[in-house]
Amino acid sequence: MSATVLKANSRQAVGGGFWLSISSHGAGSASSKLKANPLRPEIFENEEAVGRAQLEELQRAAAGKVGDLVIILLGGRGAQAMYRLVGRMAQTSDLDNLLNRLHVFTQDALAPLRMDNALSFVRDFERLLGDAFFRKIKSFTPMRTDTDDPENELIRYTERLESLGGIDVFFLGLGPEPGAASHLAYIKPGSGATSTDIAGVIPISPSILEHHINKFKVGGSTVTDADEAECRAATQIMTLGPAAILGARRIVQSIVDADTAPTKRESYRRVLNAELSEDMMERAAQLDANPGLWLRLHPNVRSLVLPDVLAA
Repeated sequence: MSATVLKANSRQAVGGGFWLSISSHGAGSASSKLKANPLRPEIFENEEAVGRAQLEELQRAAAGKVGDLVIILLGGRGAQAMYRLVGRMAQTSDLDNLLNRLHVFTQDALAPLRMDNALSFVRDFERLLGDAFFRKIKSFTPMRTDTDDPENELIRYTERLESLGGIDVFFLGLGPEPGAASHLAYIKPGSGATSTDIAGVIPISPSILEHHINKFKVGGSTVTDADEAECRAATQIMTLGPAAILGARRIVQSIVDADTAPTKRESYRRVLNAELSEDMMERAAQLDANPGLWLRLHPNVRSLVLPDVLAA
């Protein structure tokens, strides 16, 4: 499966935000034509085992492709074990042949926010992956949150992603939302995202704000009162959209924090068990109400979980 190269050519205003899209027509019918796939969780003993499996996915992708590799980093707990492992190995030459081929992108952010705020994904990636990693990779392209013009920032970001040939490995988690719904990247319920939307800026929701701050604290970040106050004053979410997710060559999902975010269990079960409608309008409504379901429309997903994610 090849990564799909995506180039936005339209802008859709939706609910106080906007999506940069491939086309302004046929969004609902586009998603209705995609085959719904089962999601089959793989259970691992601990977070470190998940991290090793994620690194193996990177190594497998690199072995199967000539040239550079484009990856999307996952924020929060889901990939921290991999980042620590890769960070240690980056201090040796063990991964140099892989790291020297990597183009690394972030997938979402809260804005406006200083890039050096401890609640910024970039700062957390720097903390976990370390200086040697960032010296050795080919490029790092974050979503910049210290801007008064998030639309032009997203245009810059998506054009850079498109120029490199699309996404090879997209690391994703699953965020809990009220009513056992879920967010994917930071595509929240009711944001109007469709299968043609590459990236967007949407209003912040209280559930995502609380989830964001809590996962950083639980994950070991040192968060000052000033950092948290600035984060709580953020008004927007910048995120990749369904078209970027569906266009990735490979998706690797990981859920390792059901102990500290127990509502993820019900949200994940709902994604596993949902029957996606064949009716165009009904399916569009399902996806908008529960964005975690976008994973079910991708044909090449690996879902890595700990035993407690599937606990009753």
